[in-house]
Amino acid sequence: MPSTREIRRRINSAKNISKITRAMEMVAAARMRRAQTAVTAGRPYAEAMQDVIQNLAARIKGTQDDTHPLLTRRPVRHVAVIMITSDKGLAGALNTNILRRTTRFINQESSGADASLIAVGRRGRDFMARYGRRLIAEFINMSDRPSLRETYPIAQVAVDEFVSGRVDAVYIIYTSFVNTLIQRPTLFQLLPINIDEVVGPGGNTNSLREYIYEPGTQELLAQILPRYVEVLIYQALLEHQASEQSARMVAMRNATDNAKELISDFTLAYNKLRQANITKEIIEISSGAAALTG
Repeated sequence: MPSTREIRRRINSAKNISKITRAMEMVAAARMRRAQTAVTAGRPYAEAMQDVIQNLAARIKGTQDDTHPLLTRRPVRHVAVIMITSDKGLAGALNTNILRRTTRFINQESSGADASLIAVGRRGRDFMARYGRRLIAEFINMSDRPSLRETYPIAQVAVDEFVSGRVDAVYIIYTSFVNTLIQRPTLFQLLPINIDEVVGPGGNTNSLREYIYEPGTQELLAQILPRYVEVLIYQALLEHQASEQSARMVAMRNATDNAKELISDFTLAYNKLRQANITKEIIEISSGAAALTG
């Protein structure tokens, strides 16, 4: 049975842990609010671009203009997966869910295609490297305030792999932000772009609108499709960042509550042991006094 000194040491350790987790919870909460604002602001732009591409698809479908390299479909023998995880832990099951979803896709849902990975985040990079998965590229130490410029290298690698024919399809797996308590691992096909139903992170298929396009459709496709890929990756990064901060805030709140429960349990054990020691000393004194008087 531990001594009172050992129990006091455990109580102090639990209090220190509680202070740290409480501070981390507050930091995560501030970052979560900022990330939620960014996600909400980015979704209308992605949805508007989807609307434009849908409208454009209705005009070019069945013509020679729909042969853009990013629209080309071919038998899928090799796939690339952009896997977005965090660089740090202490975010509950966030990274575990992404890794599990990626593994299930590679082993069960890729129809036997050879899979390579573009890892965004240290946690996913380390896990896949440990299990011998082929990494095309890795992007770590991403900012907690993702910018569109940060997506350019990721999008360039994905587009180059697809256009060169080294992969026949590119998928992206990220955590979709629903609310503070719910974050869902999400998979969708990035390349080739399916212009029949353009749906991306946080977006829905919109009704077609009338647009006047200048210059021609071929020039417009050459400009808008690569930008569309970048926007999808950027929106996925925003969704992941909001999910990560929400998961970390909840995890740190649970850790703080657990630390407080430990403090309560240790305090109760300390008081019981202290009372038992006092009772033992009183009994010893009484026994000694009785022996002297007897």
